[in-house]
Amino acid sequence: MGVGSTAMSNKRAAIEVIQRLQQHGFQALLAGGCVRDMLLGHPAKDYDVATNAQPADVMRLFPRTLKVGAKFGVVIVLIHNQQVEVATFRSEAGYEDGRHPTQVRFTTPAEDASRRDFTINGMFYDPMAEQVIDYVEGQADLAKRVIRTIGEPEERFGEDYLRMLRAVRFSTRLGFAIEPRTYAAIGRNAAKISRISGERIAAELDGILAHPNRARGAAMLIETRLARAIFPGFDDEPAVEAVAVLGHLRRTVSFPLALAAFFSGCPLEFAMERCEPLKLSNKHVRHVEFLLAHRTELLDPAMPLAQLKRFLAEPYFWDLYELERAMQKAAASRQGLSRLGKLRRWIRDLGDVDVKPKPILNGHDLMRLGAAPGPGLGQLAEELYTAQLEGEVATCEQAERWVVDWLARRFGSQ
Repeated sequence: MGVGSTAMSNKRAAIEVIQRLQQHGFQALLAGGCVRDMLLGHPAKDYDVATNAQPADVMRLFPRTLKVGAKFGVVIVLIHNQQVEVATFRSEAGYEDGRHPTQVRFTTPAEDASRRDFTINGMFYDPMAEQVIDYVEGQADLAKRVIRTIGEPEERFGEDYLRMLRAVRFSTRLGFAIEPRTYAAIGRNAAKISRISGERIAAELDGILAHPNRARGAAMLIETRLARAIFPGFDDEPAVEAVAVLGHLRRTVSFPLALAAFFSGCPLEFAMERCEPLKLSNKHVRHVEFLLAHRTELLDPAMPLAQLKRFLAEPYFWDLYELERAMQKAAASRQGLSRLGKLRRWIRDLGDVDVKPKPILNGHDLMRLGAAPGPGLGQLAEELYTAQLEGEVATCEQAERWVVDWLARRFGSQ
């Protein structure tokens, strides 16, 4: 698989940083995920550099830098319109909050590797010598297709509880098994994931549930009890349904659609309450809520044309259709799938009809025809627009006659 132009540009920038550091007598290597992806033949998102040069050395050698994490030995080098993260080899200790170390000291590459999360992420690569430097048996675990913590699982997870979710994400994304001791430690420590911020949890869930291998990922979240820890009360039948529905979604889906599928067996209010701690954007909240609020409505065999047009005018309509299709497939419902097939043919037969036309008459027009301001005016406008969507009225004259008749029916006997 080739590396895209942006990634290649970032890779070249990182190699130039390494070249300059090595020319000045420092050890400098590619580190972490980019080495893993390179060995797997996958495109890397970012190319990070690890070095024995200290932040002051890095800032002296490169004119444009950002000192975002200098106290942790991390400097961002700005070069060729790219940002390259350069980190000094370090060891960390004293993780009192399950994320941030209270002690950092600069050290050797071997010790730096030992503080990383998983063996497959703990390798280095020297692009000048074209040599993999592996202190943690990462290449062996890549060959065995295994996710394993570096050192004791309890210790690695205690340093950052998010690593438990990262293990599930890597397993989902790569199709690797989680090594048994690592997997058991996730189960023992699952409840501690609640100490991690909702935003960080949401980012990992996105990587798990929006991936084509999402059903396997969801099953691991449930089996390890991470799902129950993140979403209290999520268990039993809804959990079984979640895995089944996720497994029947199309290959490429958005995170909101995947999240709605995950909660497809739960009441709307329960699902939205459980999503609150994730701190989703307002747009994502509206997306998930729309999908869950309108579950099963597409199966109504008596759906009026106006209702269909209103659905079609919604930006998330086809996600709703996809969710319903996956739910009916998971339930092995021939009747439901047949109904969805008929609905799709109906939509196709509508052609390029305007599903959200401008109302023929506005509020001023309705009052000119005799409607009084107030709630009744809103009801009249809504019913007239429904008639317009149904094709009962198509011209201004027809709409005016419809309004006069509506007012006569409503107020004629008063």
